[in-house]
Amino acid sequence: MLTLKDVADYIAGLGIVDADHIWIGKLQDKVEKSIGVYPLKRPGLPRQPIGGTDHDEKRISILVHWNKNVLETEKISGMLFYKLMTSRNVTVNDQVILFNQMQVSSPVPVGTDDDGIYEYVIEMDVYYKR
Repeated sequence: MLTLKDVADYIAGLGIVDADHIWIGKLQDKVEKSIGVYPLKRPGLPRQPIGGTDHDEKRISILVHWNKNVLETEKISGMLFYKLMTSRNVTVNDQVILFNQMQVSSPVPVGTDDDGIYEYVIEMDVYYKR
């Protein structure tokens, strides 16, 4: 089973942000230049296995909590989005991530937090081998 920790480690391996700034479940202390990994709360379509059931999916929401510069936050969010969208067959923690199906066409700006830090959200389904 693919866990949120596996997804966080996968994102750390992309080289965009230090692993110490990737959180699961809750963004600790709202540190600038951090990424939060959460289960996507919005339900998806029912799965219809085609050609076997050797894979599964995990619905993920990623919060990019960057800094007070909207252009830098937008750029980092776009880089992360592109790397996630184009990566294939990545092994992390003995799990093989086959691909990611993006649920939005680009990172979604969600404004700023109480301290003026810009945030973007990326939603995706992670397909992985069982």
